Amino acid sequence: MRIVIAGGHGQIALRLERLLAARGYEVAGIIRDPAQGDDLREAGAEPVLCDLESASVEHVAGILQGADAAVFAAGAGPGSGAGRKDTVDRGAAVLFADAAERARVRRFLMVSSMGADPHRGGDEVFDAYLRAKGEADEHLRTRLGLEWTVLRPGALIDDAGTGLVRLEAGTGRGPIPRDDVAAVLAELIETPATAGLTLELISGSTPVAVAVKDVAGN
Repeated sequence: MRIVIAGGHGQIALRLERLLAARGYEVAGIIRDPAQGDDLREAGAEPVLCDLESASVEHVAGILQGADAAVFAAGAGPGSGAGRKDTVDRGAAVLFADAAERARVRRFLMVSSMGADPHRGGDEVFDAYLRAKGEADEHLRTRLGLEWTVLRPGALIDDAGTGLVRLEAGTGRGPIPRDDVAAVLAELIETPATAGLTLELISGSTPVAVAVKDVAGN
C-alpha cells in the first residue's frame, strides 16, 4: 500500500511516517524545503518536493497517482497570519482533496482541529484558523469519489503517547499527545469503515485499535 502525506515534515506526520513504514507500507511525504528530506528518509518515508500553496491540481494529482491513501497533515503553523491560514489550512487542503479525487485515491484522511467551523466569527488569527479548517472539512465532504474521514484532535501535546484515547463524534475538549494522534491515523487508514465520519480525539481510557473499531461499528 502506498500512502502520501501532505505536510510530511510536520510533528504528527513524521510520527505517522515512522508507524506506517514499520508496518511495511510505502510512504511518501510532501515537503517544500529540500533540507527536510533527510528527516523523512530517517522516518522511512520518501520525500516529495511540492509547494501546495502554488501547485496545480494536475501536478498534485500526478504525485498521488497510484496511491492507496492520502493524508492531509499540513498546516500554516504557529506564528503565521490569517492569510496563510487561508492559503494552507483551507486552500492547500482543498487542492489536495481535489487532486486525490482526480487521481482516484480512495482513502483520504483530513487532520482537522477541534472547533473547526466554516461559520466561525471573529477577527483573531485563531478564528481565521478555525474557519479555514472548517471550510476545508466542508469541502472534503462534497468529494464523492473519496472515502474520507475527518479527525479533529484536541489540544496537541508532546507528552509520550499512552495508546489510550477517547474517539467519538463529540468528546468535549481535552489534550492528546501527538504520538496518539499518529497512532489513531494509522488505524484509520486501515479501517475504511470509518469513511464519512468526523471524529474528535482526546486522551482517554480505550486502546487505540479498540476505539477505532468501536466508531467503525465493528
